Amino acid sequence: MNTAIYKDFMFEAAHKLPNVPAGHKCARLHGHSYKVRIHLEGTVDKDSGWFIDFSDVKTIFKPIYNQLDHYYLNDIEGLENPTAEVISKWIWDKLKPDLPELSAIELMETCTCGVIYKGK
Repeated sequence: MNTAIYKDFMFEAAHKLPNVPAGHKCARLHGHSYKVRIHLEGTVDKDSGWFIDFSDVKTIFKPIYNQLDHYYLNDIEGLENPTAEVISKWIWDKLKPDLPELSAIELMETCTCGVIYKGK
């Protein structure tokens, strides 16, 4: 049985966007309460009843979470222009080697807007 699951994480971070037009509000330092949803797809094991333990996803994501939560994103290598699109791809690139079941990264930077990155 092929199944899709997800695990949500929240983190707080500050950033500014250096490549927006002069006077754009996002050029100023500001912060977001980000929500990242890690989507996974796999075949459910008959014995365990799952294809991955949610706690394993948490363990794998923890080092990435620790890099992001309560940090200035522009100071992180690869996030010098930390748009939602760039952040979601950055998370994907960090996670995919250790989480081959990864099928998408969904990143919400506000309650009403976000991005879904599905890899290359």
